[in-house]
Amino acid sequence: MAEVVAIEAGADRELALCRRLAASPTAVWRCWTEPELIKEWFCPPPWRVTQARTDVRPGGESFVLMQGPNGEEAENLGVILEVERQRRLVFTDAFVRAWQPSDKPFMTAILSFEPAGAGSLYTARALHWSVPDRNQHELMGFHDGWGRATEQLEAVAQKL
Repeated sequence: MAEVVAIEAGADRELALCRRLAASPTAVWRCWTEPELIKEWFCPPPWRVTQARTDVRPGGESFVLMQGPNGEEAENLGVILEVERQRRLVFTDAFVRAWQPSDKPFMTAILSFEPAGAGSLYTARALHWSVPDRNQHELMGFHDGWGRATEQLEAVAQKL
């Protein structure tokens, strides 16, 4: 099970979590960048991912469509900003396809995957456009939801 590592958020608009995972950085990277793997872990039940697309390059698309138990849908569309293969991935919802600004930017995610013994140190930082957005994300259950998703990510990564 993912071991919690204490981490401080760097600013008043940031939420962060860090976990020591029993899976290699390469496997964790694959879970974040391969659409079929994203579908297996990205959101905690009873929600599920019905569609995922990635174009893993700066300017490439990041898309995840989640479906709730009553058929409700939540779309996550964005652009990848930075790629350091198997080490770092940065994406934002501030832009959609081809650098078009989104209607309501919410956050930029900075993910890092570092070797740690036989596993990896996984850090996820969510930088929000405003303090109210950060507070909303925290109230939506950032720590619990991203924590449970990280446990699911670890389980999928361990099989690779």
